[in-house]
Amino acid sequence: MDEVKQPIWSKSFFSIFVSNFFMFLIFYALLTSLPIYVIDDLHRTKTEAGLIVTIFLLSAIIIRPFSGKLLEKFGKKRMLIISLIFFTISTFLYLVIEPFSLLLGLRFFHGIWFSIATTATGAMAADVIPARRRGEGLGYYAMSTNIAIVCGPFIALTLLQFIEFSLLFLILSLLMVVGLGLTFTVKTPEIESPLPQKARLSLEDLFEKRAIPIALIGCLVSFVYSSILSFISIYAKELGLLEAASYFFLTFAAAMVISRPFTGRLFDIKGANYVIYPAFFLFAIGLICLSATHSSFMLLLSGALIGLGYGSLAPSLQTLAVQSADVKRSGHATATYFTLYDTGIAIGSYTLGIIASLFGYSHLYFYVGLFLICIFLLYRWMQAQRKDLKLYPKESS
Repeated sequence: MDEVKQPIWSKSFFSIFVSNFFMFLIFYALLTSLPIYVIDDLHRTKTEAGLIVTIFLLSAIIIRPFSGKLLEKFGKKRMLIISLIFFTISTFLYLVIEPFSLLLGLRFFHGIWFSIATTATGAMAADVIPARRRGEGLGYYAMSTNIAIVCGPFIALTLLQFIEFSLLFLILSLLMVVGLGLTFTVKTPEIESPLPQKARLSLEDLFEKRAIPIALIGCLVSFVYSSILSFISIYAKELGLLEAASYFFLTFAAAMVISRPFTGRLFDIKGANYVIYPAFFLFAIGLICLSATHSSFMLLLSGALIGLGYGSLAPSLQTLAVQSADVKRSGHATATYFTLYDTGIAIGSYTLGIIASLFGYSHLYFYVGLFLICIFLLYRWMQAQRKDLKLYPKESS
């Protein structure tokens, strides 16, 4: 019972939270501003602007499976500091690199360190949170990403109305220096134990097999979520609701932030399914409402429902993935989860774009809403097969 009273918001947790927030803020700020930079300042095509986004995600997906092994071999804090140093240097390099081919190389390089750093922050956050409050704690930790989803694009697009790209890149770089500095104050439990070195790299070195089933569910959920990330602004423009679309993610994030303390605590007290079942339902209803949207009110209502559903579902699945593995392999479990999560985003952005071009965005959101119900049924079947999932508080370690 003493462990339940241990605080989540320790100095180390706060430092990880803020560092992760700045990292994702920069990720989303560049995600929305670089395509504009490529088209307007570098005078390249829309296809090349899209490639700037894709190449970053590609490198992150390629490196992610190896990041767990790197954390295990060299230590989580050491790899976090190293990766954030190179992530910060990469952000500064946008100030001096102009040729498009070099910019592509920089994006690939930047994605490598983003992949390692986000794996490290996720694993370290799980380590510094009391085990019996991990659902609540990882829910709070996920808020750092959720808030960045809104702040990154908002800051970038607002500043670009008044300043040049070079100054924007400088501001983002300085913010990352603050995030980097905070990581030096993090203290994590010494749970990494040296393992015998093997001559060959095995599948176990790259993935945590016990986390794969939950990570596959996360992959399918992120596939659906990519429809929101990639097409909501285009869909809103088609409906003549582009002005309201600027408030969609604000409503989306507000719903996540408001619900987070309650859903995280419910996860720890009552069990994972008390959060996951309603989250699937709310996410699906939000998507179906979105497919029928013809007013600003409906658009914002959809954003709130999706925020409640997806915002509760994603951290819950991540928590289950981490809890399914031994504590010494939390880095591998985190890497496995995010490898498949990133893959779902990348595949979804491309595949759902084709579906939208054939059937329209309204039909797309209706179809992915139905698909989410199929994912829920798959989750139900999977948990019936898995007896090692820590779905209830009494099973927590």
